[in-house]
Amino acid sequence: MIGLVLAAGAGRRLRPYTDTLPKALVPVDGETTIMDISLRNLAAAGLTDVTIVVGYQAGAVEERKDAFERKYGVKISLVHNDKAEEWNNAYSLWLARDHFAQGALLVNGDTVHPVSVEQTLLANRGPGILLAIDNVKKLADEEMKAVFSADGRLTKITKLMEPAEASGEYIGATIIEAEAAAGLADALQATFERNPDLYYEDGYQEYADRGGEIRGAAIGDIPWVEVDNHDDLAKARDIACRY
Repeated sequence: MIGLVLAAGAGRRLRPYTDTLPKALVPVDGETTIMDISLRNLAAAGLTDVTIVVGYQAGAVEERKDAFERKYGVKISLVHNDKAEEWNNAYSLWLARDHFAQGALLVNGDTVHPVSVEQTLLANRGPGILLAIDNVKKLADEEMKAVFSADGRLTKITKLMEPAEASGEYIGATIIEAEAAAGLADALQATFERNPDLYYEDGYQEYADRGGEIRGAAIGDIPWVEVDNHDDLAKARDIACRY
C-alpha cells in the first residue's frame, strides 16, 4: 500500500499565497506546509512510498521533492495533471490509477489533520473503500456529506444534501484497497467523461451505485480543517501548532 496525496489544485481563494504556490505548499506552522503534514502523517503510519498528483505550480513541488524525501524518509513519485486548472479532481485521482492499483491511503492536499486519522483508517481496513468520517462536527451546506445504510455501506456522498440527512462529513482521507482499484478507476473515468467539473467523491458515488463496497470509519472528536479560504487557513494555523 502506498500513500497518495492530491495536490493539483490552484486554491484561488488563498491568494496571494497561491499566486506562486499550489495550495498544498501554503505554510500553516512556521515553514511547515500542508504537504509537510500530509507526508509526516503518511510516514508515521508506515507508508513511505508516496505518490503526489501535481498540476498548478507543479514546479514548486518538484523543487522540494528531494528535501521532502530526506526529511520524512519517503520515496516520492509525481503524477502530472495537465488539466488541473480546467477540470476537477475526479480526473486527478484517475490519473493516479496505476499507483493506487496496489492499494493506497489517499489524503487531500488541502486538509490539516492529526495522524490519528491515518491510524483509524488502517485499523479498520476491510474490502473495498474506507472513508474517514467526522460524525461529531455540526454540518452546513459546503461540507462533503455522506449517508450510510443500516449495514454500513455508503449510499450517498455529495455537498448537495440537507445536513440533517447526513451520517457525517467525509474529511478527505480514504483507503482504497487493491481489489477495489480497477472498479474505482472505471467509475472515475465515467464520472469525468460525464462532466469534467465533478469531484472524485462523485466517482465514489458512481462506484457505490455500481455495487462497489464503500464504508466509513469515524475519526472521533479531533481538530482538523479543510483549507479553502483565509478563514480556514487561520484555523489550520491554530490546529497545526498543536501536533
